[in-house]
Amino acid sequence: MIRTPYLLFLGDAHDQLAAKVAQGIQDWRPENVVGQFRMDGCKADVGAVDLSLEDAWDKGARTLVIGVANRGGVISEAWIAVLQRALEIGYDLASGLHNLLRDEPILNAVAAREGRDLHDVRVPNVNYPIANGQKRSGKRCLAVGTDCSVGKMYTGLAMDRAMRSRGLKSTFRPTGQTGILITGTGIPLDAVVADFMAGAVEWLTPDNDEDHWDHIEGQGSLWHVSFSGVTMALIHGGRPDALILAHEPTRTHMRGLPDYGLPSLEALRD
Repeated sequence: MIRTPYLLFLGDAHDQLAAKVAQGIQDWRPENVVGQFRMDGCKADVGAVDLSLEDAWDKGARTLVIGVANRGGVISEAWIAVLQRALEIGYDLASGLHNLLRDEPILNAVAAREGRDLHDVRVPNVNYPIANGQKRSGKRCLAVGTDCSVGKMYTGLAMDRAMRSRGLKSTFRPTGQTGILITGTGIPLDAVVADFMAGAVEWLTPDNDEDHWDHIEGQGSLWHVSFSGVTMALIHGGRPDALILAHEPTRTHMRGLPDYGLPSLEALRD
């Protein structure tokens, strides 16, 4: 169990989208947030109060959550001193990066010495089955996108909240680190062995009442050469009854791929 409330670590995020983990927690679980910690040069601001490690601890924060999602999911060398100091003050650390906290020798040693917990939420903790392709009862809606970091999780969360507010049967099904940190459930799909990704989505969205909707958090994009494999697993494993497309009309190219333009909505319709 990850202790709350959180101090959101924005580090030296180079733009607002790089802090999407922190932004998601701030927007959807503000009651769990004491403030944000930004290093020199940070270009992101999620709207939480700027606090030092010490001040946030005094205000009740108990876990420092790495709120940055960078390319490759790496823990920057520039962060280590701050993360080490947080452990020494008494914080637990939580991260959704591919580069695991437990694999950082300094952090692992300090956490062991201080009796602190390192939470790596991007680690599968279930032996997922291979997909069988069978249709399950109930309804499923998958959020898809023309790019990464384009609002698929927000779409699923908003749909789920709106349906439940009207007394309809609905569940949000997280498939990434931010959704897991927001809800406390879900699967880190892009960390699952490829042969089992579609099966993991089937496991996440089991048989349900015929009038129940699962809102499945989308990942990547079929048009993004770096991450389309995860998207395809969501389509195969989710077998969605409906798709919702998230699109950012002002983008000129795929995130992280300046040589790849976004498909037009007209092309997507076709």
